[in-house]
Amino acid sequence: MEGILGLLEEPLILLFAILFVGSAIGEIKIRGLSLGTSGVLLAAMIFGHFGYQVSPVIQQLGLGMFIVAVGLSAGPRFFRMMKTSGMVFGIIGLAITVIAAVTTIVVSKLFHLSPALSIGIMTGALTSTPGLAAALEATGDPLASVGYGIAYPFGVLAVVLFVQLLPRLLKVDLAEDLKKKSGPVRNDESPEVMTIEVTAPLINKRTLKELKFNRYHSVVISRVIRGDRNIIALNDTVILKGDRLVAVGLQKDLNMLCKDIGREVETNTENHDNVTLRKVTVDALELIGKTIKELQLRRTYGVTVTRIERGGFEFNQNPKWRLERGDVLTLVSSQDRLNDVEKLFSRKKLTITNIHILSLSLILLLGVLVGMVPIHLPGLGTITFGVAGGPLFLALIIGHFGKLGPIHARYYQPSNQVIRDIGLVLFLAGAGTTAGQGIVKVIQQEGFSLLIGGAIITIVPMLAGYLLARKWLRLSVIHSLGAICGGMTSTPGLGAANQLMDTEDPSIAYAAAYPFALISVAIASQVLVFFL
Repeated sequence: MEGILGLLEEPLILLFAILFVGSAIGEIKIRGLSLGTSGVLLAAMIFGHFGYQVSPVIQQLGLGMFIVAVGLSAGPRFFRMMKTSGMVFGIIGLAITVIAAVTTIVVSKLFHLSPALSIGIMTGALTSTPGLAAALEATGDPLASVGYGIAYPFGVLAVVLFVQLLPRLLKVDLAEDLKKKSGPVRNDESPEVMTIEVTAPLINKRTLKELKFNRYHSVVISRVIRGDRNIIALNDTVILKGDRLVAVGLQKDLNMLCKDIGREVETNTENHDNVTLRKVTVDALELIGKTIKELQLRRTYGVTVTRIERGGFEFNQNPKWRLERGDVLTLVSSQDRLNDVEKLFSRKKLTITNIHILSLSLILLLGVLVGMVPIHLPGLGTITFGVAGGPLFLALIIGHFGKLGPIHARYYQPSNQVIRDIGLVLFLAGAGTTAGQGIVKVIQQEGFSLLIGGAIITIVPMLAGYLLARKWLRLSVIHSLGAICGGMTSTPGLGAANQLMDTEDPSIAYAAAYPFALISVAIASQVLVFFL
C-alpha cells in the first residue's frame, strides 16, 4: 500500500490517476444523471484532501486550452450577436455580481463574519480567482483566502449540478426551446415574400430562364401556383397568364417585378402537391466554403434557396454566398427532393483532426501576455484578465476573422472538441486538488456557518440570474445556462452546459457574460470593504 501511495508522489502518475478515477466516477449514471467531466473535479478534491497537489502549471495550461477552444468556436458568431441580443448576456453577468454582493452583505451581518472572510467567500462562491486577488489587495487579510477555499468547491459543484438538473426538472426540450427563442434577427438585407399574379401578355408561355428575372437582383421565384396546383419553380418552368408566382427578395426589387408583370395578391401556399419549405443546416465539411451557385441545387436537385440565416441574422439568398458551418438555408421543393438535399448538407466524412500547433501555441502565448496587462481602475487598484480572460479575448477576435497572418483559427469541430476536453480535465484536476486541500480542517475550525453562507451566496445569484434571463429577457434555457456560467465565471459549469447540446450557443453566452463578470467581481471585492 505504501508503495502505491509513494507512486502518487510522481506528478504524472498523480495526474493520470486523478483523470482515470474522475472519468470513471463521471461515467456512473443514477437515473440517467452523471457528473461527466466534473467527476474529475470530485476525484481531484478527494486527492487534494489527502495532501496531493497537481502542479499549478498543469491547471493554468488546461484553463488556457479550454478557454481558447471556447473563444475559437464562439468567435464566428460572438460579435454578430453582440450587435443585437449579445449585450443581454453582459447584463446577466453584471446582475449576478451585484446580487452576489448584496447577498454577501446580508450573510456577513447574519453570521457575524469579518469583511475579509465575507469577501473571500463571495469570490469563492463565484469561483473568481481575479476577485480573490482584488479582495486580498483591498483587505490585506489572508482570511480572504480561507473564505475562498471554503466556498469554492460548492461554487463549482453547484453550478455543474444546476446546469445538469434544471433541464430535467423543467422537462424542457432544449433544441425546440432554442429554436423558439432564437429566431433570426431581421435587418435591411432580410427578404420579404410576395405573391404576384401574372397579367402581362409578354410573360405568357415563356420559361423562367427566358424571362431572366435575375435582372431584379435579389428576387427568386420559389414556386408557381396554377389553379389549385403548386409547381416547383425551375429554369424550364413555363409561366402562363393568370399564374401566381411566389417571389422572395428585397422589398424594392419585389415592387419593381410586380409593377412589370402583374399585381400583388394574397399569399396562400397551402397545397396538395407536397411542395413545401424546409430549413437545412450546413454541416458537411466538403460543402463549407462553396458558393450556392457552385452547388447548382436548382439544376441538380430541383431545389430553390430563398433565404439564409447566419449568426442569428437573416439574409436574402445570394448565388455568390460562400457557406460556413452552421448556416441555415431555407429551401423550397417537394418532400423527397428536400430529403436528398438535407442528406447532402448533413453528410459527414471521417477526417483527421487539423489542429495547427503553430497557431494554437501562438494564440496561447499572446493570450497569456494580454492577460498579464494591468488594468487600472481609478480608486480601486489594478486588475488583470489573467490566464482565462486574456486568451478568451484574443481567441474571440481570431475566431471571428478565421485567420490573422500565420494564425489559422477555423479548425474542424472534432479538433476544437479535443482541445476543449483535454484542457477542461487538466484544469479540473488542478483546481480540484487546490480546493480539496485543507477544506475539512477549515470547516472544523470555522464552523459550518461559513459553508452555509457560501452556499447561499452561490445559489441566490444563480437562481436570480436564471429568472432574469428567462422571465425578463426571455432567453432560451441553453442561452440562460451559458450566461449564468459566464456570470459565475464557472469553467466546469460551461463544460457541463456544452454536454447538453451539440451547439456553440452556451459558449457564446458564456463568452459574452464572462468579461463583465470578471471585471465587476474584482470591483465588487474592493467596494464591499466600505459596506462590511
